[in-house]
Amino acid sequence: MTALPAAVLFDLDGTLIDSEPVWHEALRRLARDLGGELSERARQATVGTNVPVSVDIVRVDVGRPDADPVELGARLVADVRQRLAAGLRWRPGARELVTAVRAAGVPTALVTNTERALVRVSFGPQVEELFDVSVCGDEVRRSKPDPEPYRTAAARLGVDPARTVAVEDSPAGTASAEAAGCAVLVVPAEVPVPDGPRRAFAASLVDVGVADLADLVRRAA
Repeated sequence: MTALPAAVLFDLDGTLIDSEPVWHEALRRLARDLGGELSERARQATVGTNVPVSVDIVRVDVGRPDADPVELGARLVADVRQRLAAGLRWRPGARELVTAVRAAGVPTALVTNTERALVRVSFGPQVEELFDVSVCGDEVRRSKPDPEPYRTAAARLGVDPARTVAVEDSPAGTASAEAAGCAVLVVPAEVPVPDGPRRAFAASLVDVGVADLADLVRRAA
């Protein structure tokens, strides 16, 4: 029998919840408020990034590098908060997989570039119910694609990243997890993710089970 993973580390936006369209609409609105239209290239570049990076992409894209990034970031977060408050939509198979991992006794972590305040809007008390630890974008010095978020989650759980599986949807998040030493299950949502040495791909999380995640750790070793 293949040994279970030491932990499973889940990304949030686009992986567990269908929130990327929320971010994209908020970013489009921000671009329009600055007098422009968000290009498709810029939209794709924001996937998996944090608020400061997304704001900088928008400012450059619409030709407004003079706009105050702090004020724009606050406006973006307020808009996203209002949109998320309308309700949480899980990605297909996501909640079932989190439940199965916990039922198997495998520790779980939420690892996201999203700020803690917005995670609370999305999940409320479910954060503590579903995940043993959570690492948010405003709680690390360097966000994804830097490996710090995933290394931080593994350290808090007391596990070796090489014995964990990260579940991701974006190039930035996948690069972060792989650089931290995790095996990565990639379920692309908005933009393609290139192949990599510790990456496996699935069209969705439907029918993905704990045994599949355990096999990923074994094959990545």
